[in-house]
Amino acid sequence: MTSPSTPATPGTPATAGTPAGPASNADLLDRYRHSLTGVFGAPSRVLVRGEGALVWDADGRRYTDFLAGIAVNALGHAHPALVSAVAGQLGTLGHISNLFTSVPQVRLAERLLRLADAPEGSTVFFANSGSEANEAALKLARRHGAQDPSGRRHRVLALRDAFHGRTMGALSMTYKAAYREPFEPLPAGVEFIPGGDVEALRAALDETVAALVVEPVQGESGVHGWPAGYLQAARDLTREHGALLVFDEVQSGVGRTGHWFAHQSPEVTGQDTPVVPDAMTLAKGLGGGIPIGAMVSFGARASGLLTAGQHGTTFGGNPVATAAGLAVLDAIEDEGLLEHARRVGARLAEGLRGLGFVTEVRQYGLLVGLDVAAPAGTPGPDGGLAPAMVRAGLEAGYLLNATGPDTLRLAPPLVLRPEQADALVADLPALHAAALAGAAGATTDETTAQTSEETNA
Repeated sequence: MTSPSTPATPGTPATAGTPAGPASNADLLDRYRHSLTGVFGAPSRVLVRGEGALVWDADGRRYTDFLAGIAVNALGHAHPALVSAVAGQLGTLGHISNLFTSVPQVRLAERLLRLADAPEGSTVFFANSGSEANEAALKLARRHGAQDPSGRRHRVLALRDAFHGRTMGALSMTYKAAYREPFEPLPAGVEFIPGGDVEALRAALDETVAALVVEPVQGESGVHGWPAGYLQAARDLTREHGALLVFDEVQSGVGRTGHWFAHQSPEVTGQDTPVVPDAMTLAKGLGGGIPIGAMVSFGARASGLLTAGQHGTTFGGNPVATAAGLAVLDAIEDEGLLEHARRVGARLAEGLRGLGFVTEVRQYGLLVGLDVAAPAGTPGPDGGLAPAMVRAGLEAGYLLNATGPDTLRLAPPLVLRPEQADALVADLPALHAAALAGAAGATTDETTAQTSEETNA
């Protein structure tokens, strides 16, 4: 297994108003428990630095990162081009509000429209996160419904098992009851239908629907795509009934699937031509770790729905975040990372499919979901086999993620090297065995932390 032995940069130093003393994992985690709101559960490590697909914790242990900050760090850690772009922009012009604009903001909007092959009249709204981008999309849907002369176009359709964020509007489109119920009543008018079922879609869509919101690949549910033709059917039916089609590409966009956007991928759509939505939301990989979200609206009709004063943001699209976005897109293009993600992702999936305890692999570029199982007649660990493998991975030098009791999601940096993918495949049987043996030493808090989903969407 990977040896967690390379010395780390010393942990967080004491500053004015904070205690002096050792900056070990144990010390900092204890201080965390006494100073931060507990919505994320207990973190398992304190990470202090990274390089490419590797990170180091405060005790000097090294890990290969197969999570990438939940599919965010597209270029890995401390990529020189991203560091240079952010430092250079911050040293020039850091924040100006949206009462003004900046060169990187305009350039990034133009670049996204070109990459999306968006028609004339298309525009971009910048936000700070995926949730905020989806909030904008929900408001776009409401404006579309409000302009319908019938006065009846109020319904928004989302798919079962969808995750669109944790702010109130985005939460209303998120399926999981545990996320929704503590905060009800949520904004009304959202209905959930089965994903991948054209007949269910046909039955639900009529002239009272303002929008259908779809993740081209669902991440939280364990990386699930749709049957070939489903997304095109969604496009055809929404157009037939006058509803907007919104693709949530917060996780699947910006090269994650080996294409700029998942709706351009034949592996996702089942056809050679893209399925073009009315709006698309982006975040995660777009800033490579710098917070940014975006809603791209396609064509003049959709782009004209939100007018001056109807939506806004103070920080969204600021010069530093948009300079980061440009650096990420440049690096993906210059370093051939789309083709790299397809090639390394396929290699990783092939290796995983050869492991006897892996029952299913779902792979789109470097977004991979795999289901794991215990041998017949062997009881699995409390809390699930996959979370136990995440804990075993930590001990062995891997950052992994479980999206359910039996499902792991891999979303490493797009710069992951082939030999790093091979190393995980080689070590995974030992992690599986350690999880079954209970060698990872599970605790309730660790299980909670490692199975929490999309904490930063």
